[in-house]
Amino acid sequence: MVPGDELLADCRARLALDLLSNTWNGVVLWALRSGPVSHSRLRTRIGGISAKVLTETLRRLEFNGLVTGRYELTPLGASLLGPIESLGRWADEHGDEVLRAQDAVLSQSRSTPAVRSG
Repeated sequence: MVPGDELLADCRARLALDLLSNTWNGVVLWALRSGPVSHSRLRTRIGGISAKVLTETLRRLEFNGLVTGRYELTPLGASLLGPIESLGRWADEHGDEVLRAQDAVLSQSRSTPAVRSG
């Protein structure tokens, strides 16, 4: 992405952001980084994901060419590990700031009296 470019609907950067914006895509890709693994072992490794959601996620990742039907990263899928790791580092460094910002907005909205129209 070149500075000044708009993130148009068909922009490649939007495609990449869409791939990583799904809650489970990055998690599943990261869980497969050490090689192929069975569905049940993958589910155990991740934790908190239902069998149905894992299956849907794997199908979506396979559709996008990131995972094979044997639950293994393709070279394309492996190429996303660096960006996923970078996002993880960002979250470690800035996650508390995001949570504080969310708390501030929530506490402000609770203390602001409701305004009635009419």
